[in-house]
Amino acid sequence: MTTHRALLATALVGAVSLAALAPTPAAAETVLKVVKHSALRVLDPVVTTAYITRNHGYMIYDTLFAQNDKFEAQPQMVDTWNVSADKLTYSFTLREGLKWHDGPPVTAEDCIASVQRWAKSDSMGQMLMRFVKDIAAVDRKTFTITLTEPYGLVIDSLAKVSSNVPFMMPKRMADTPHTEQVKEQIGSGPFKFVAAEFQPGVKTVYVKNTNYIPRKEPPSWASGGKVVKVDKVEWIAISDHMTAVNALIAGEIDFVESPPHDLLPILEKAKGIKLHVHNKYGLQGMLRFNHLHPPFDNPKIREAVAYAINQVDYQKAWIGNPKYYQACPAMYVCETPYSSDAGAEGKLKGNLEKGRQLLKEAGYDGTPVVLIAPTDVSSIAAYPVVSKQALERIGMKVDMQAMDWQTLVGRRAKKEPTAQGGWNLFHTNWTAADLLNPVMNAGFNAGGKERGWFGWVDDKPLEDMRVAFAKETDPAKQRMIAVDAQKRAYEIGAYLPIGEYTQPQAYRENVTGLLDTPTTVLFWNVEKK
Repeated sequence: MTTHRALLATALVGAVSLAALAPTPAAAETVLKVVKHSALRVLDPVVTTAYITRNHGYMIYDTLFAQNDKFEAQPQMVDTWNVSADKLTYSFTLREGLKWHDGPPVTAEDCIASVQRWAKSDSMGQMLMRFVKDIAAVDRKTFTITLTEPYGLVIDSLAKVSSNVPFMMPKRMADTPHTEQVKEQIGSGPFKFVAAEFQPGVKTVYVKNTNYIPRKEPPSWASGGKVVKVDKVEWIAISDHMTAVNALIAGEIDFVESPPHDLLPILEKAKGIKLHVHNKYGLQGMLRFNHLHPPFDNPKIREAVAYAINQVDYQKAWIGNPKYYQACPAMYVCETPYSSDAGAEGKLKGNLEKGRQLLKEAGYDGTPVVLIAPTDVSSIAAYPVVSKQALERIGMKVDMQAMDWQTLVGRRAKKEPTAQGGWNLFHTNWTAADLLNPVMNAGFNAGGKERGWFGWVDDKPLEDMRVAFAKETDPAKQRMIAVDAQKRAYEIGAYLPIGEYTQPQAYRENVTGLLDTPTTVLFWNVEKK
């Protein structure tokens, strides 16, 4: 901990007046004040994989299916469903009482449009649609998905728990092109978005949806009964982490999603504060190349970086305490069914000599590398500094450009060269639930400029392996395909994993009912006493 932070830890909040952000609530109103990991500006969970936008989606939207704590898909908006004997037709009937926030009932047509829009953006959705012949409404509450051939991941795709989540929207919203943001924030979920109180990058307000009918099953991860026990949830953006921690200790806010690890000792000693890791599976850091433009259109230069960087350097810089991090070359995350070190031999361990050799062999010409770096997301902000040092040590020129996370999210979607506002490298984190197999893991999407994820990997062998994995039903053969796919991903430098970590959440003792999830803390079932 720096001396500056240690001194600040003893002071009360003075840098930000939280009271100025919102009027004093009525005495009977229960308001949960929350500081998330970044400020919310992009509101459409289809146009971005950014977790802050996904988290916003979970507040106001609902899903057809959801995962429980055993990674099992459970019906959510769906009441009943069945599969034909030939495994080609899936039929879904919606629950009674589903209503959009503006009043009309949820219909099959709404869900069809929502699935189709989501599938155009999401890696797993894109794969599903390769096997879909037709999606059609049978009546107001029932629709079918008809396949061209059996596909074993239909329900798992609709139950995808993290970015992009297949949230359901009214058809008028879901008809918006998947590359454009929807103009409204109307869902059928447990909270309503208060548009009149939204201050982009400053404050987001949600109120209890009194018309929401929870399922009767106990809540488990994103599945089961979503029972809202507070009247209002306010997301308050505080960019200075010490200010947020002091506000929590002072009781001015109730919950901090991602307190920096170097501030955890302060919170551990603070009276009335709890720390808990709600995502037991943790997160994986990612270094992503832009495959479209020099210098990383050259696979040998991508390989040079793979040898030059050291996973431990990243996690020391960001986490510091080995209790919360580990080096792990498994792209599917360590200690999961498809975990292996295949393809990573010798890489990710800081072999600068090998990196220099490969860079020279590749004929690197001194082209500056544009590394876009967020300033306001503590879990990512340290990564670019580590990459810049490693790349410069092997002889690369690095132009590190700082910006807030939401600006970075918009920037990384640009396919133009760096001279026209593009980029070469960026970092992000993925929750483990996003990475567990080659279909789910967006970093393996090798569909190029048309279907690929940011970075636009274009590789037919890897795409063929993803399809083979999706069609295979034998678990042993699936594992073999997954291992081969990881080897290929390392071979072509699809992306580089830069270590794994867990993130505790901090909250006041009077906040109870927080659920463990593999994604974000969800605010149904939560009480403030």
